Amino acid sequence: MTGRSGGGRGGGRGDRKGRPLPKNIIPTGVLPKDDMVKFRGDSGLDDGNKSLVGGYYDSGNNIKFSFPMAYTITLLSWSVIEYHPKYEEIGELDHVKSIIKWGSDYLLKLFIHANQTSPSSTTLISQVGGVSNNKTSTDNDVNCWQRPEDMRYERPVSSCDETASDLAGEIIAALSAASLVFNEDKKYSTNLTKTATDLFDMVTKEDPGFVQGMYTTKDECGGQAREFYNSTGYKDELVWGGTWLFFATGNATYLRYATENLVSAEEEESSVDKGVFYWNNKFTANTVLLTRLRFFIDLGYPYEESFILSNNNVDSLMCSYLSHTTHKTQGGLIFLKPDQYAPLEYAATASFLSKLYSDYLAVLHKSSSSCTNGTSFSVENLQDFSMSQVNYILGDNPMEMSYVVGYGNNYPKHVHHRGASIPWDNQWHSCAEGSTWLNSENPNPNELLGAMVRGPDWNDMFLDQRDKPWFTEPTISSNAGLVAALIALHDPPHSSSSMNGAEALGIDNSGIFHNIHFI
Repeated sequence: MTGRSGGGRGGGRGDRKGRPLPKNIIPTGVLPKDDMVKFRGDSGLDDGNKSLVGGYYDSGNNIKFSFPMAYTITLLSWSVIEYHPKYEEIGELDHVKSIIKWGSDYLLKLFIHANQTSPSSTTLISQVGGVSNNKTSTDNDVNCWQRPEDMRYERPVSSCDETASDLAGEIIAALSAASLVFNEDKKYSTNLTKTATDLFDMVTKEDPGFVQGMYTTKDECGGQAREFYNSTGYKDELVWGGTWLFFATGNATYLRYATENLVSAEEEESSVDKGVFYWNNKFTANTVLLTRLRFFIDLGYPYEESFILSNNNVDSLMCSYLSHTTHKTQGGLIFLKPDQYAPLEYAATASFLSKLYSDYLAVLHKSSSSCTNGTSFSVENLQDFSMSQVNYILGDNPMEMSYVVGYGNNYPKHVHHRGASIPWDNQWHSCAEGSTWLNSENPNPNELLGAMVRGPDWNDMFLDQRDKPWFTEPTISSNAGLVAALIALHDPPHSSSSMNGAEALGIDNSGIFHNIHFI
């Protein structure tokens, strides 16, 4: 990485060259033989009567939530599409692609087409695991502090129909973005785009009486996810899905959908989510993608109005990151949702977007851009802000605490994570034993290397306690943001030192446009 090494005031296991990828994005199912996490084994082998094996557990629990998992795959894919030269330089390209493929393989299983025996039934799987209706046992994914390898309780499956617009939109985005990552594998890439296209057609149909909506508004669909990943809108996901599907196919129909619905997506955006890119809000990131189109492929009519709107939104976003009036802790961490915990997730994506946008400007040889109040910001301002947030995460903060496990000398030792907190001792541990490990004051016996926890509070304070997940729990969605930020900030490949433009920055300026041929 450019800039200081982070990690508090010294080195540590995380200071080795390269390795921007957390090792805590751990697959479920039959694990690959070369899996790097030595304290995990095969698990979830009966999920969905064996039809839903695979994917990723969400965080410190053993539940598979489709909504944030799809977002995770979209974001990781985006980082590869933009910065694959950097991934390749540090020897991590195959690794990150294997992570994405494990996720996209699972996402393909979640969309079940209507068929002749059930012509009116299209199914989207929203969750595997949780609380079952089994009255004879209280053991479940919520109550049991148990390794996933030790699960012996019933794991229910929650499903939706095609009115789960937000869930569908994010799956469409994930499959579309992944198709660009695997464009050299024509068969697999085509399968991803075909599934995304079929699903898009299904959830955007204009049939009389068809009603779009949020997956968590229906108990059978997202009732259990509501407490963890409650969705507050769906238009941003449909626009997000349409935008990525345009990149994946080059079909202008999807771009027209995205641009024609952009304003309605902005109007639906809740006030507390303004300027925040995370699993529940894609509007901000979508404006970055549309601005990218405006900068590098000027499509003109009928898209220009939406592109200008997007460009203005992105400039305003960057100005807000740099503004003295934006909530920041005394230690310098941007606090985009000051009434909530888990600030690092939002800081990581802000770091990614700001560095990415600075690279767009640099490729165009634009040294600065303007804010609505008459001030301006430079490419260097954005880069400094992006680096400051990552450095805070890695240890440059008042507690001198690295919030990434294994990085630096001082990092969380009591991560809220079932698998990390229970010894890998070839013994089966029951649900009843779980409280012993959850409430133990001893450090986790297994280090979840690379895992970013939720982080400190508004006062830069952090409690390294396993039973306080609002401080110590990692999630796949937040760690995807960290990966994106780290690779964006990583030094360009050494071979690019004598090059100009995008190559010198380590960004692939044209790959995202690979399938756009109608210009």
